[in-house]
Amino acid sequence: MTTLSLDRYAAEIVTQTERLRDCVKGADLHAPVPSCPEWTLGQLLRHLNGAHRWAQGAVGSRSTEPVSDELVNDVPRIDGESAEALDAQLADGAARLAETLRAAGPDVPVWTPGPGGTPMFWARRMAYETAVHRADAALAVGVEYTLDAEPASDALDEWMDFGTVPEAYESEPTLLGPGRTLRFQATDTGARWLVDLTGPAPVWCRTDEEAAVTVRGPLTELLLLIYRRPAPRVDVLGDTALLELWLTRTGFWLQ
Repeated sequence: MTTLSLDRYAAEIVTQTERLRDCVKGADLHAPVPSCPEWTLGQLLRHLNGAHRWAQGAVGSRSTEPVSDELVNDVPRIDGESAEALDAQLADGAARLAETLRAAGPDVPVWTPGPGGTPMFWARRMAYETAVHRADAALAVGVEYTLDAEPASDALDEWMDFGTVPEAYESEPTLLGPGRTLRFQATDTGARWLVDLTGPAPVWCRTDEEAAVTVRGPLTELLLLIYRRPAPRVDVLGDTALLELWLTRTGFWLQ
């Protein structure tokens, strides 16, 4: 389910980018990013800028054919790059993406790398791509990270949606089976998610029932956990192997 509007997602892209830029101001662009161990901070920022420009190109061109993701993945180390220039690129890329999304509207057909086929997919995906990479940047520079409850809850919804597509469960070892359920409990906001893997395909809903594994912690850290980022205040009770398998399968699109 998508609970936010396209305009809100566009605004979130800009807001999260601004907060990220503030976070890394004055930081060493060669600093390692612990949660993305192959990247420096400069590479992380260029990856994010590339993602924004990739999405802007796909939506702006109204392409219904796959659009090259070279901008996202081609992020070599650069010695002596200008922090000021990179900051300006980030600001410009986020603003252009937001403007392009609003101009397109939510429903025109465009190619998307996942289910959806409209600018809404790109708006939602880029909002949380930006939010999670802000967490990576915060970890790299040693500052606290939080995400407001409404976007954090919706970001978890998005992940749950990814977990229902065939790529997430149609392979071995099997993810589906009797008694295979997971629940996620946000201790600070009261939000709840239940994932049911007992049928022919995964389903999820916003409810709270007994499950084979319970994951409990602050909302922001629940989000960080599913993205394989450090989440020290999250507790896991029950079938930890099932949680690990589910995290691996639902994260197929990150590979």
